[in-house]
Amino acid sequence: MSDHELTKSEILAVIRDNLLDILTNVSPADVRPDVSMRNLGANSVDRVDVIVKSMADLSLKIPLIELGNVGNIGELVDVFYEKARAR
Repeated sequence: MSDHELTKSEILAVIRDNLLDILTNVSPADVRPDVSMRNLGANSVDRVDVIVKSMADLSLKIPLIELGNVGNIGELVDVFYEKARAR
């Protein structure tokens, strides 16, 4: 992504796209900030794949251990947003 400051909507869109690529049976409307990837049917490998691909797409480097307390997609967006703003 370019050097402009990312919005939460842009970050959510990247996560949504990656989640839909990995979980082909999920509807785009189901990928909401208040829903966890686990509730969408993502196993632990799927979740890591979504996170790692999203970080790459957003040019972010965050140790996965820092994401251990993320409970839903909205919280993941918040972490990515804060890390993007801090760089």
